[in-house]
Amino acid sequence: MKRLGRVFLVDDDELILAMLSRTLEREGYEVRTDTGETDLPEKIISWHPDVVLLDINLPGQNGMDTLKTLKNDASHIEVIMLTADDTAETAVKAMKMGARDYLTKPFNIDEVKIVIGNALKNIKLQDELDYLRKISSSLFENDFLGVSKITKELQEKVERIAEAHVSSILITGESGVGKEVIARNIHRMMFGTEAGSSVPFIAVNCSALPDTLLESELFGYEKGAFTDARKNKKGLFEVADGGTLLLDELGEMKLSLQSKLLRALEERVVRRIGGQEEIPVEVTVIATTNRDLSAAVEKGEFRMDLFYRLNAFCLNVPPLRDRDRREDIPVLANYFLASFAKEYNKPVEGFSAEAEKLMLSYHWPGNVRELKNMVRGIVVLQNARMIMPENLPLELSGLTARKEKEKVQQEGFLLPEAGMSLDEMEKELIIQAMERAEGNKTKAAKLLKISYDSFRYQLKKFGLE
Repeated sequence: MKRLGRVFLVDDDELILAMLSRTLEREGYEVRTDTGETDLPEKIISWHPDVVLLDINLPGQNGMDTLKTLKNDASHIEVIMLTADDTAETAVKAMKMGARDYLTKPFNIDEVKIVIGNALKNIKLQDELDYLRKISSSLFENDFLGVSKITKELQEKVERIAEAHVSSILITGESGVGKEVIARNIHRMMFGTEAGSSVPFIAVNCSALPDTLLESELFGYEKGAFTDARKNKKGLFEVADGGTLLLDELGEMKLSLQSKLLRALEERVVRRIGGQEEIPVEVTVIATTNRDLSAAVEKGEFRMDLFYRLNAFCLNVPPLRDRDRREDIPVLANYFLASFAKEYNKPVEGFSAEAEKLMLSYHWPGNVRELKNMVRGIVVLQNARMIMPENLPLELSGLTARKEKEKVQQEGFLLPEAGMSLDEMEKELIIQAMERAEGNKTKAAKLLKISYDSFRYQLKKFGLE
């Protein structure tokens, strides 16, 4: 049997210890007991339990003193106090000292299971939050969290590149996967958290500017270089000197400008338009693109020498629909949910299991950007504490109807008439299932091979309750 967690039981009543121990071990917990006569804090801490059930009145020492020691020396351990005193004063004091909860004797064994289960859930949630804080503060803040193998490998590459202070980096991937987020974190890791706020990070979208304007933006110009050049202007290479220059969507840059960029990368100097002086610059250049640059090289649309200069340190960011990255979706969704719930002061708690399944089934053409904006919209527009399938946008919730249609056609249901809308088809199949199940919702849900909660949602959606 899979162990659910480690529970240390402390009570001077050996009958209570025996009863609790047997019950919890049958549930799958690893249990240790003690009557609390000597060296109790040391015994508890050395065993590394997840949860401690601690009697307040012990023969060797006061349970409150043990609680205080545990919170000082092993604050990660969840402590649940056991007391025969049901006054509010005792409970409040224990909670103020750090106890997770308390149980009043005589207690119901089901209540004990619930309280321990809640304590373990809190431990798991805290571990996840600590992990998210760690990687979001040290690496991929906000938009590139993840627990998948492919994401962790990417994180390791970023760390090595940043530690080496590589001068030119290429980041490839579809629109919305988080290329700029990675670039910003490479910058921060290279120059340190404190320096990152003052060392320049300059970003320019190469696809948003015409060639002539992009050239003047990157390299600057001298007074009189062209009609509107009324004074000298520094280019972004000069502005970013000592820091990072992000060239977003570099694949859209024209060949004529690519040669000038290559020279800046190779020789670490720039020359303003209309100028004669070569200006030295020390800039980390990070280029991003959603194009296949190797294919662009073959077509003659991108310089081979520039491609190989950048491709030496290349980070490819996979899309969310990638099979090896799908497990990042719930992590990202819940992170965004918590962030926006705090920002908009909404009491949203999380996504239901059915909602998460729909998110995992969706292909996310807009990748992380689409996921983030979807979660923002849900938090702002919905008032649900728990996000259910009906709270998701139609492009996600509509997956349920399409899958149900495919399944029920294999179960001998009458096919809906041609020309019916998707909602009409779905409603007709729900009606057929209810008729075949003689009104039994559980059986009808099984006939359609969907969960009972999903079936109830469909009934409510079409007014068939």
